[in-house]
Amino acid sequence: MIEHVNPEGLYAGAPYHYTAIVDAGRMVFAAGACPIDGDGVVVPGGIETQAGKAVENLFVALEAAGAEKADVLKTTVYVASSDQAELVRAWEVIAAAFAPARPPSTLLGVAQLGYTGQLVEIEAVAISR
Repeated sequence: MIEHVNPEGLYAGAPYHYTAIVDAGRMVFAAGACPIDGDGVVVPGGIETQAGKAVENLFVALEAAGAEKADVLKTTVYVASSDQAELVRAWEVIAAAFAPARPPSTLLGVAQLGYTGQLVEIEAVAISR
């Protein structure tokens, strides 16, 4: 069971929970999920397309470890951009994929990611049931 805590005094409009508390159990640490296909090729398209593929790949990895999106304790999202609007576009796709769950999350703009043409990457910590 995951308990989410949103303390009074912090911004109530954040699109995520501030903390997640879980009793000790099987923890899943997912590597950064990239927007690549089964052949390791970055999917063509912009921020939204790549964010959708990256989160889809994350869900496949979590499922293989016995977890699902509702079991995610925290995510970190990397977007290869310094444009805040592009970060928000990636975030909106990922938040919609997790809905109604709103795990604590960090969203970062970075200079570059590992694959040529890669714009988005998402990693997660979850519990396995």
